[in-house]
Amino acid sequence: MSAPAPSPLAIVEAEPLPRQEEVLTDAALAFVAELHRRFTPRRDELLARRAERRAEIARTSTLDFLPETAAIRADDSWKVAPAPAALNDRRVEITGPTDRKMTINALNSGARVWLADFEDASAPTWENVVLGQRNLIDAYERKIDFTDPASGKTYALRPNDELATVVMRPRGWHLEERHLQFEGRPVPGALVDFGLYFFHNAQRLIDLGKGPYFYLPKTESYLEARLWNDIFVFAQNYVGIPQGTVRATVLIETITAAYEMEEILYELRDHAAGLNAGRWDYLFSIVKNFRDGGAKFVLPDRNAVTMTAPFMRAYTELLVRTCHKRGAHAIGGMAAFIPSRRDAEVNKVAFEKVKADKDREAADGFDGSWVAHPDLVPIALASFDAVLGEKPNQKDRLREDVSVAPGDLIAIDSLDARPTYEGLRNAVQVGIRYIEAWLRGLGAVAIFNLMEDAATAEISRSQIWQWINAGVVFENGELATPELARKVAAQELAAIRAEIGEEAFAAGKWQQAHDLLLRVSLDADYADFLTLPAYEQLTG
Repeated sequence: MSAPAPSPLAIVEAEPLPRQEEVLTDAALAFVAELHRRFTPRRDELLARRAERRAEIARTSTLDFLPETAAIRADDSWKVAPAPAALNDRRVEITGPTDRKMTINALNSGARVWLADFEDASAPTWENVVLGQRNLIDAYERKIDFTDPASGKTYALRPNDELATVVMRPRGWHLEERHLQFEGRPVPGALVDFGLYFFHNAQRLIDLGKGPYFYLPKTESYLEARLWNDIFVFAQNYVGIPQGTVRATVLIETITAAYEMEEILYELRDHAAGLNAGRWDYLFSIVKNFRDGGAKFVLPDRNAVTMTAPFMRAYTELLVRTCHKRGAHAIGGMAAFIPSRRDAEVNKVAFEKVKADKDREAADGFDGSWVAHPDLVPIALASFDAVLGEKPNQKDRLREDVSVAPGDLIAIDSLDARPTYEGLRNAVQVGIRYIEAWLRGLGAVAIFNLMEDAATAEISRSQIWQWINAGVVFENGELATPELARKVAAQELAAIRAEIGEEAFAAGKWQQAHDLLLRVSLDADYADFLTLPAYEQLTG
């Protein structure tokens, strides 16, 4: 590789951070600039295509498997590349942001994989973006430790052969990084996160017997997967590592991607590692895309939409069948429970639910699943150990018994549950509490014993919007209206003030969070992503 030219990227409106020069090197920024020059125009075209497709769904209220790619689905001869050794056994994966403490705890957790998250579990402050990259570099060089200033407890890495394999998740295509600009325009956050991580760590990871592995979020079409594949090809050539070293797992967390699973794997086939079933963003995507579709697309309370709902079952079983047909890993959903240190009975009930969920996934043919907390690793591990034994995965279970028709994936009205007043109250509660933390720079937040991330806030505000616009009448006879949402939000804000006290309330961003939740829940024009207006208010 020839010496890079000085980067034309400008770092704007950013206070210097400790050791940022180790991340924001001239060579790394030149690489990000080249990614931006080559690939941002295509990203822009694909974002415009999303809007066109959404308008078509608004017109037809339906989706189908694509006729233009039928030949790819019908061709049984192609498979994705065999999994590298470090990604062959993925029976338990832990997720979380890349702060220093989480980095150590996740790597030490006993999970096979850590999803190191720059996306929904991380509020994209410049500090989180840059120092998260630095923490991963330090971890690979075994230069990382942490002492909790409150407890004095120290954290250090276990031996390398006991550490989880890292699969890094960059931001989605819709997000910009305002602190890095090229000719006055922000660089897409996805290219910043991917570019800095890949440039600094690709060779380091190869030397450790692993590789640069990625989770790709919020993909909406096979053409977006094609863009990522072209980025991988370019990046590997740029730094001089073999093609196929990069591996990517795609989150099937949009309703449109659910109709293109095979095509997505096909586009990434030399770099594909698998697909993952992401629950909350998937439900959010259904609301977003079918918000004009009338009563049959109205979702009940989010906690009433379990993975056993018929349309969710169709989605997950199709995912397993698709992955195994093509030799890819199928990774299940998140167990978000956060154990209570004070209530053993709460833990007992929750652990039983987690076990049932993971038992079902393992029995359905998934090769692994996600947890949000280290205490859940042994529970998920036991579920998959019981099915896998010594086998690294169960890709030999082809699930040829599964047959999913196009309408099965959007049969929302097959659910008996209906929206409730308590569901509205919970959406408001969780929405305010999560957004407040996000505005303070926290992306993974424990709320009511659940680990919540940005997908939670998206489904919360989407359901408020949908219920109001669909004229839902709750079981107590109240009509979902903007006035009712404002009343509930005012009550919840007052309850939070009473709960935490005046001083803590004043020090937080509670009123700002309340106002933003109502704005995106009540505006006639539905915002594509809550994080877009929220990013405008994020400081740092």
